[in-house]
Amino acid sequence: MLLVGLTGGIASGKSAVSKIFKSLGAYVIDADVIAHDLIKPGLPAWSEIVERFERKILSGDGSINRKLLGGIIFKDPAKREVLNSILHPKIFEEAERQRKEIEKEDPDAIILFDVALLVETRAYERVDVVILVYAGEELQIRRIMERDGLTRADAIERISAQMPSEEKIRYADYIIDTSGLQEEVEGQTMEIFKKLKDLNRKKKKPS
Repeated sequence: MLLVGLTGGIASGKSAVSKIFKSLGAYVIDADVIAHDLIKPGLPAWSEIVERFERKILSGDGSINRKLLGGIIFKDPAKREVLNSILHPKIFEEAERQRKEIEKEDPDAIILFDVALLVETRAYERVDVVILVYAGEELQIRRIMERDGLTRADAIERISAQMPSEEKIRYADYIIDTSGLQEEVEGQTMEIFKKLKDLNRKKKKPS
């Protein structure tokens, strides 16, 4: 089993790269999907978040309004840290449960742990390989504005709230640049997947 950390800044194209890896045969553990499940109404994380941020962050059906909550935490580092302190331990616990389950079913699996804050949380120390998905800042800004309907100022604010990709590069074993055509991104991803399979084979060989 090879555990790979996949990371990248907001609107870097990480989700698209993750889908390509999955289509090639990798298993994907998505931290954002886990977080989304953790905050369903009535669950412990939901209760803790509502207690700390109050019921004003709830939609009419009792679910947490992620867009509203995102607008709060991206403007306030202290509140962002509060949310992270609630979610991160639970996310990593569930990710480890999923990893063990996958490894049990497929001991030769290549597992991608898709997590934006891989470096910031030091989760890179738990993986065998780190892949950074990268896009230039102007492209990130344009993608955020188109995807989320935000202003340029809001898009820049969200990018600034994260560690710059340039700082993450030194933690990366491989980099995928999503600034080009889809075919180019697919080509880079396929080439790296071949290398991951080679690494996985070498890892299995007795020393």
